[in-house]
Amino acid sequence: MLKCQHLVEKADALVDGTPISRRERFALRLHLMMCHHCRRYVRQLRAMLGFLPRDKQPLEEAAIEDILKKLDSPQNQP
Repeated sequence: MLKCQHLVEKADALVDGTPISRRERFALRLHLMMCHHCRRYVRQLRAMLGFLPRDKQPLEEAAIEDILKKLDSPQNQP
């Protein structure tokens, strides 16, 4: 059985579609089916990535505050 720490290390690859082996992808998904803590972690990671702009320029302070407010909103709570 896969440990939570391994899933955390590979969650970015699972979320953004970085190529990983079929075996590893299967193991990660199987772990997610059984572990609600890791499901929550992946859900939060996807939400965070959805709020972040794709530009490579540094963010202004107002944009950072806006992102933090969206992350703290009740709709993003489990």
